[in-house]
Amino acid sequence: MHILRILTFAALLLPGLSLAEVGTALKNDQVRAEPYSDARVTGSITRNDKVEILSRNGAWLNIKTSKTKGWVRLLSVKRGTASTGSSASDVLNMASGRSGTGKVVATTGVRGLNEEDLKSAKFDEAQVKTLEGYTQSSHQGQKFAATRSLKAAKLEYLPAPAQAAGNTSSGSPVPGGAK
Repeated sequence: MHILRILTFAALLLPGLSLAEVGTALKNDQVRAEPYSDARVTGSITRNDKVEILSRNGAWLNIKTSKTKGWVRLLSVKRGTASTGSSASDVLNMASGRSGTGKVVATTGVRGLNEEDLKSAKFDEAQVKTLEGYTQSSHQGQKFAATRSLKAAKLEYLPAPAQAAGNTSSGSPVPGGAK
């Protein structure tokens, strides 16, 4: 713990060091004025652009590039960069044991619930009954489809994945299943 404090202090003394997190654009995307998909477009990012991550709001990152500033989707940016040992995050990653290519320790998902929501969640039978009240029968579904001129479409199964060399499984896409 003492070494972490020393490394953090040393990183703060490096000249010109930015404390914001850095990232790389994973794909081309539009940069928006606000964290909403219908917000005004203020610029764009191109795959492999270097970005500075200023903040996060739900599934959106507030970023700054050499050309623009604004909000992009969280999944459009990979946090971090190739380690050169010259940024605060590189120093902290080394101290925490998260340096190198294996430093990814979590995945991203946005579900609309945070940790506090989950901790305080309680069963509400009235809400379950309300939800069950939205249930529709097959006949009601068919009637709805007919009034909207919707037609049934048969979709073929995807082809089975190619078997790896030396794999002696049954060839079923489900382990232990029939072909």
